Amino acid sequence: MVDRRNGIPAFRQVAADIRQKIAAGDYAAGEQLPSERELVETYEVSRPTVRDAITMLRTEGLVTSEHGRGVFVRPPASIHRIARSRLSREARSRNRGAFLADAAARGFTPSTSVKIRFEEADVRAAAHLDVPVGTELTVRDRVMRADGLVVQLAVSRLPRELTRGTAIEEVNTGPGGAYARLEEAGHTLGSYVEHVGARMPRPDEATLLQLADGVPIITVTRVAFTTDGRPVEMNDMVLAADRYELSYEWPAD
Repeated sequence: MVDRRNGIPAFRQVAADIRQKIAAGDYAAGEQLPSERELVETYEVSRPTVRDAITMLRTEGLVTSEHGRGVFVRPPASIHRIARSRLSREARSRNRGAFLADAAARGFTPSTSVKIRFEEADVRAAAHLDVPVGTELTVRDRVMRADGLVVQLAVSRLPRELTRGTAIEEVNTGPGGAYARLEEAGHTLGSYVEHVGARMPRPDEATLLQLADGVPIITVTRVAFTTDGRPVEMNDMVLAADRYELSYEWPAD
């Protein structure tokens, strides 16, 4: 029951109790919460108070509302992105690099839509790729799906001098992907750097990823370098935060 003497708004107390029950597993992932009427009776509060509590939990990304059905506990991250092995040559040799490696690890069916275009490097791309502003770039714009659900947007940019005449400028890059084609052309990859952030999505991103209100996105910018330190690709990724878990591992040097 709500304590009306502690100075905490009633809707926050209701939200806190439901939040604790979700964390404890009393309300399991995918389970429907009690109806609005039942919550009113349980907490002895008004309907507006219950609605405000649910709105808070929805904004936090803990629950989702389905029109005509009710409110459900949002499932936890379902895609495990393991940075340690997903870009290895061994994975690419089995055609299990990057997103395909995620699929193999979690058992979902991957699919990708690809658009190819060419553009001039802006200031940011030029800095990451160490090329002059205005350099022609090949852009691979991808929408990635897991079992038909859009989970990631990815835009790769590479200096066109490295991609001209290769399958990197085709929708289907072939086994091993763009990195395998780079190495076949003599650009041996030596290292990667990833910059990870988080923010709320833009309207177009929320639409493509079919995000519920209040769900943030994870942003990852990866730069691939050759063995002599030349940056050859910048990949900007946008991941639905409620569908991904990122894992990193490194030795204790």
